[in-house]
Amino acid sequence: MAGHSKWANIQHRKGRQDAKRGKIFTKLVKEITVAARMSGGDINFNPRLRSAVTAAKEQSMPAENITRAIKRGTGELEGVNYEEIRYEGYGISGVAIIIDCLSDNKVRAVADVRHALSKNGGNLGTDGCVSFLFKHCGSIFFAPIEDSEALMDEAINLGADDVIINDDKSVEIITAPNDFTKINEGLEKLGFKKELAELTMKAENEINLKGEDALKMQKILDILEDLDDVQEVYTNANFED
Repeated sequence: MAGHSKWANIQHRKGRQDAKRGKIFTKLVKEITVAARMSGGDINFNPRLRSAVTAAKEQSMPAENITRAIKRGTGELEGVNYEEIRYEGYGISGVAIIIDCLSDNKVRAVADVRHALSKNGGNLGTDGCVSFLFKHCGSIFFAPIEDSEALMDEAINLGADDVIINDDKSVEIITAPNDFTKINEGLEKLGFKKELAELTMKAENEINLKGEDALKMQKILDILEDLDDVQEVYTNANFED
């Protein structure tokens, strides 16, 4: 059992994502392009591409946009050559932040990230300073339900690493990265309706923030997520009600 405010956190995050739908499309196109460039355009042999395409379809991205992004990645169409960059740092009350970027200009990317942090009470750290606090995994989140036993049993049967039942009765399924798509699709076929599913860097331990600290930390995350070069932002901050 964990995290009494987990469901509130997820609802808040989904609301912010819906408000940034255009930005999400841009990020997904970048991810599809890079995944295709690295390991080819066949989703059956490229797990990263398959996950990116699944995420794009869940956001109702048109099929032609997905196809164009794959072709840019494989070189069939002209496109920008993005570089993967990870930055690590600290936010309010020393909470850890990981910022993953896809950029065609590393100098611009690091300058923007550093400015966003330093201007708002955080600071950029060195490589590896906080990444050890996180685990790369799949996360599939379900709204609070009274009977979580069936969901837990099916997730375990499909190969989930862990099932977390939160205090608010929401449920999080944790998977190995390579098993994420299989388990996500398997649970969907069984009729379980998820709220959020993603490959993520999950904090091993969270730091609870509330009041002014929570507002300041949320501002940092919003500014970072709005940067053109930023793909994903991970933190071990948990925002209390």
